Amino acid sequence: MGDLPETIGYMLRRAQLAVFDDFIRSLESVSLRPSLFSALLVIEHNPGLKQTEVGDALGIKRANFVALVDELEERGLARRSKVAADRRSYALELTNAGKACLRTAKELKGKHERRLVQQLGPGGREKLLALLRLLADAPDADTT
Repeated sequence: MGDLPETIGYMLRRAQLAVFDDFIRSLESVSLRPSLFSALLVIEHNPGLKQTEVGDALGIKRANFVALVDELEERGLARRSKVAADRRSYALELTNAGKACLRTAKELKGKHERRLVQQLGPGGREKLLALLRLLADAPDADTT
């Protein structure tokens, strides 16, 4: 392994995979992937937001997000409606089934988060989030 276990990027990726594996298993009973859960959550907090704005907020490419919304709509969890001011855009909102699914998914996410917090120990969650924010908010490295 060399110095991989001492490399931030490598360990961050290993941790991300472990956390996502647990989260994926947590959401199995409601048949949601993390990307679907995230989209439902953003739509819940921003009903009527344009489809492109939700995709941008989540960092999902347009073509991929259209497929994701197609799936949500096919499953009856969300619906699109044309934006009056821009006929090419669609606003998103949750259906009643989507709201119910998301309620259950949030409970499952809560259990998942509690497992992680227990694993991190006292104060670990806050420390980890602070460090991750430092990395996420860091300006691009100077490549010169």
